Amino acid sequence: MMENIIAYLEGIDPILAALYATLFTWGVTALGASLVFFFKKMNRAVFDGMLGFTGGVMVAASFWSLLAPGIEMSPGEGFEKVIPAAVGFFFGALFIFGLDKVLPHLHVNFKMDEKEGIKTPWHKSVLLTLAITLHNIPEGLAIGVLFGGVAAGFDGATIGGAVALAIGIGLQNFPEGFAVAMPLRGQGLSRWKSFNYGQLSAAVEPIAAVLGAWAVMTFQPILPYALAFAAGAMIFVVVEEVVPESQRDKFTDISTMGFIGGFILMMTLDVGLG
Repeated sequence: MMENIIAYLEGIDPILAALYATLFTWGVTALGASLVFFFKKMNRAVFDGMLGFTGGVMVAASFWSLLAPGIEMSPGEGFEKVIPAAVGFFFGALFIFGLDKVLPHLHVNFKMDEKEGIKTPWHKSVLLTLAITLHNIPEGLAIGVLFGGVAAGFDGATIGGAVALAIGIGLQNFPEGFAVAMPLRGQGLSRWKSFNYGQLSAAVEPIAAVLGAWAVMTFQPILPYALAFAAGAMIFVVVEEVVPESQRDKFTDISTMGFIGGFILMMTLDVGLG
């Protein structure tokens, strides 16, 4: 079945392929958010383990799916070969750093007086959704850039690798939908509203993916920079948000093992399919 999916994606427009892939990741986010219809409260140990899993997938994807192919396809030798990856990585982290300082948001497990970004009277539900949306911007961008690189014919960019990335991002989106919906339910929102906020956090992924694929196909020389840009953005999110969120209770070992499991799964998917 996986071979059929890869063959189908190879035969269609890469921007459309990126859109389909991120509609899948959005759908998995909605699936995670749908747990709010079946559970009244969130088990903190399970939740922290899922957050750790998310971080592991994002770190593994940053290297195996983005940085390594970006370095491989860069021209030159030695230090010259790694310059596009270093530059792109820095500006990707800087981009999310800027959004983090401007966009009002509240990390999961944090109190309202710990909200970040510009001051706003927005409700906690909106702030939580925007926090997860920050995670999803670089994820959608990464998928789109990789599909665009395949269309441009760059060595190191493969449909299998792009599919592996989409699967990995989709799997870690499951707990992200859960991470928004369940706390909102605990705050007194209806199940339906909690679900809607949870799934809405991933709506940005198809937009970012289409823009990423279009940019790479239009300006092909930027691909190594774009891959590293997405990697830098994801690593910033992991270090600044995902890991701290998972380490605020007594289940730090569980979240750490979740991180290890997520890393192994994403690495296996990328090597096996890429």
